[in-house]
Amino acid sequence: MIRILLLFYLFYSFYFCCYAQAFEYDYTNEGYKYVKHKHSESSYQHAWCSAQKGIEEYQNKDFTRVDCLTLIHAVEFDFSNKWAESIGQALHYQLMTGKKAMFVLILEEPQKEMIYFERVKNLSVIYNFDVDFITTEILNLKNDKCPYYDCKCHKKHN
Repeated sequence: MIRILLLFYLFYSFYFCCYAQAFEYDYTNEGYKYVKHKHSESSYQHAWCSAQKGIEEYQNKDFTRVDCLTLIHAVEFDFSNKWAESIGQALHYQLMTGKKAMFVLILEEPQKEMIYFERVKNLSVIYNFDVDFITTEILNLKNDKCPYYDCKCHKKHN
């Protein structure tokens, strides 16, 4: 009986310790659930890619688009809730461009979302791609607004 209780305790401790619930959700008019983000992925992408002097939205011959193509990397950006699917995209872009895959994870709340970066970092060692993360600091916010006017933060309803 003690073993069963111990296993039960370990399972739930692991579950609550490692399963991050860092996201704020909302629903569409049709009832679909989605993760809310204050700033657009493209704003983070633009800030990072400009700093790296990369090409944004580089179109591959199969019509997929690399978020940022640098001299060394084919880079995919996404929010931490999409960490798993974005790895596949980055690896596909590596195949299409011949440049090393890189995934840049957007962490809006780094203390809560770092678990996702750790997952990606562990996989990057196994599958040989580069990984980094960025936070809202890259956006140079002023009054909670970024300098990119097509961003969600400039719309009335986020």
